[in-house]
Amino acid sequence: MLTYPLSGSSSELVLNVLSMVLSQGKPLDRAYSQHFSGLKLASDEQARITFVVGDILRRLNLYCYVVDIEAENFERVGSKLLNGWHYFHQLDFPKMKYSLQVDTKELDERIEQAKTHPALWDGCPQWLDDLGAQQLGGKWPAERSALALAPKRFIRVNELKCDKQQLIARLAKESVTAIEVNGVESALEITSNSALFRTDCFKDGWFEQQDAGSQLVANAVNAKPGMRVIDACAGAGGKTLHIAAQMQGKGRLLAMDVEQWKLDNLKTRAKRAAAHNVETRIIASSKTIKRLKLSADRVLLDVPCSGLGVLKRNPDAKWRDTPERLPVLVELQKTILQSYSRMVKVDGMLIYATCSIMPQENSEQVARFLKENPHFTLVDEEHIYVADHGFDGFYLARMRRIEA
Repeated sequence: MLTYPLSGSSSELVLNVLSMVLSQGKPLDRAYSQHFSGLKLASDEQARITFVVGDILRRLNLYCYVVDIEAENFERVGSKLLNGWHYFHQLDFPKMKYSLQVDTKELDERIEQAKTHPALWDGCPQWLDDLGAQQLGGKWPAERSALALAPKRFIRVNELKCDKQQLIARLAKESVTAIEVNGVESALEITSNSALFRTDCFKDGWFEQQDAGSQLVANAVNAKPGMRVIDACAGAGGKTLHIAAQMQGKGRLLAMDVEQWKLDNLKTRAKRAAAHNVETRIIASSKTIKRLKLSADRVLLDVPCSGLGVLKRNPDAKWRDTPERLPVLVELQKTILQSYSRMVKVDGMLIYATCSIMPQENSEQVARFLKENPHFTLVDEEHIYVADHGFDGFYLARMRRIEA
């Protein structure tokens, strides 16, 4: 949380990043990359900028309501929104070159009005509030509130290069404070505002930035040295590298995806992490899957999903997504689960995972699959809720193939 207002230059950066997201429809990570590239910002100042941007996006409709503007008009009234945000958090107004003023008496009245609307206070758009209530019932209000909070920073210790205590000690020498995380052996929480990616620890591959909830998914794979493991929706490869560490570099770990650029990035990350048993393969057609039929001890399906468990970290998604997208994703998940499960050998394990908290994508999807595929049986499942753990939200289910 800020204790003093943003500087003029930082205010301009916040407005530029938000404009790129809200007016141009660009993803938040791309907006950060474009505006921070080439700037030599102090790590604490960059942290302040990302905190303000993130908080505004997590509760965008609330702050727009307070200052009585429409997000669609951000390009024209962004400075008013930033002034309102400062007032809301009891900070002096930032000194911007051009700034639309606010009426503090009117802001006080609208803040009190907003408190009577819980979904608005939590920064939740109507479509998401309706969906959450339908899917999660009485559990939704706590999840909705938790998704409005700033995410904690977690990293995963790369046990191919160091152990947890060695990493904590080396990070401390680089002015990075890290503490252990209860219940997640491979995770550390970063409690300082340090620029992690500038550290020698990161450059030497001693850790990866990865949410603690995400690490629980890879833990569920429980890969052993010498196994044949397939991460069939590898993406950027965070879970792939975690599995490689479980395998101690022994055995075969095949990372697959439908997009080559993601696999190319994974190769670079694997080299830095000393994950030498990682092999990448593009999924060019259904034949790629058929050739691997009944071949793997473990298959991880971290399927494309709504991402509604990671809105703390990706708050711009709330204002870009629509409820119409979910049925399309559910159908895609069903197709992937049915097709890719063929790669699991008898007595092997299939791990299905999403970064969503919605049953439609999770337990309901798995129940349908098991009903249609009696040669698999459920071993266990885990719902990683945001309000319960403070991590991002995830779901995982482990299923064993009992016959071909």
